[in-house]
Amino acid sequence: MPHRPHAPQPAADTTGTSPSQHTASDAIDETQAPNVPAGTHAPGFAARGLSAEQRYSRQTLFHGIGGAGQDRLAKGRILIAGCGALGSVLANSLARAGVGYLRLVDRDFVEGNNLQRQVLYDEHDALEGMPKAIAAEQALRRINSLITVDAHVADITADTIEPLLDGIDVVLDGTDNFEVRYLLNDACVKTGIPWIYTGVIAAYGVTMTVLPGDTACLRCVFPERPLPGTTPTCDTAGVLNGIVGAMTGMASTEAIKLLVGSDRLVRGLTWMDLWENTFERVELPRMPDCPTCGLGQYEYLDAPLDESGVSLCGRNAVQVRPPRGIDATGATLDLRALAERLRPAGEVASNDFLLRLRVDGYEVTVFPDARAIIKGTDDPAVARTVYARYVGA
Repeated sequence: MPHRPHAPQPAADTTGTSPSQHTASDAIDETQAPNVPAGTHAPGFAARGLSAEQRYSRQTLFHGIGGAGQDRLAKGRILIAGCGALGSVLANSLARAGVGYLRLVDRDFVEGNNLQRQVLYDEHDALEGMPKAIAAEQALRRINSLITVDAHVADITADTIEPLLDGIDVVLDGTDNFEVRYLLNDACVKTGIPWIYTGVIAAYGVTMTVLPGDTACLRCVFPERPLPGTTPTCDTAGVLNGIVGAMTGMASTEAIKLLVGSDRLVRGLTWMDLWENTFERVELPRMPDCPTCGLGQYEYLDAPLDESGVSLCGRNAVQVRPPRGIDATGATLDLRALAERLRPAGEVASNDFLLRLRVDGYEVTVFPDARAIIKGTDDPAVARTVYARYVGA
């Protein structure tokens, strides 16, 4: 994913449900905040420096934000697509900044090798195999009870993306795959919602703010999605947590600029390598023949859903989606009943958010929306066979 614009972008290291009916409070008032713990008294809250005025005081001193800008942040609504390295740091920063509504979407669960860079998670989350969106939501509620956090354990597909964008002001990219990035680009250009592309690998990263109808979009810069296996992943090239912090610092600040109405936006692609001490910013023009923003062709948004399975970045794992139409019904699996049915087949553990089956050398993680992650193979056909055998066709 991250790379100079004349070369294929390497895959980013991050991972990757109906929209909530809640809205952010129009006023910064801790007594009206949606997540203030029951029984909290405003005087005691303020005495500990937790009122909005005190909490954001160092931020409102900054001339680019001030009190009026903080009010706009409280009314802002952001979608963070993916809650891995990039998404967890973005969510952490924006929650602390007081963005009033964060919608988090992620399809994956916490593992031990995430903890080096995915700042919202701890060892307990990894031991429990918590879905990242849920673990992130729980952490953010502890960080800032004055905001609304709306978590979705879900896959972002052509079927789900547009409902997830409902009521959103800005979209932030925290994904680990090109399929979702090009889908975000299509959907945001079509709906006119600004979005911020970000990716990291090894010690370098890129970020670019896309303003539909104004700046270049993702396909102006990278017209075609790289073929699988042609770009490095975190498992082949590694990733430093410092580059995650650097790139998300730029991306989250761009999101804040958008919400407060600043005219100081970066208009181009920023590229940085922390290890080689290099930094570059390139202003990129819109391309009149761009399939997405030039010709209005939304190939990724209109593409049929691939039900064969999707290999996950550097994981020796495949995500298998349920047959098309099942997830659209809104029905959920009874994980407890499924656990009882599967106990004779192998080792089973479950909680409110997922079920895990270890059998025949595979680890099968099933979610309430009937998605599953099959660990132990990178072959979609094999994963689909395992899914059909234990979950159902």
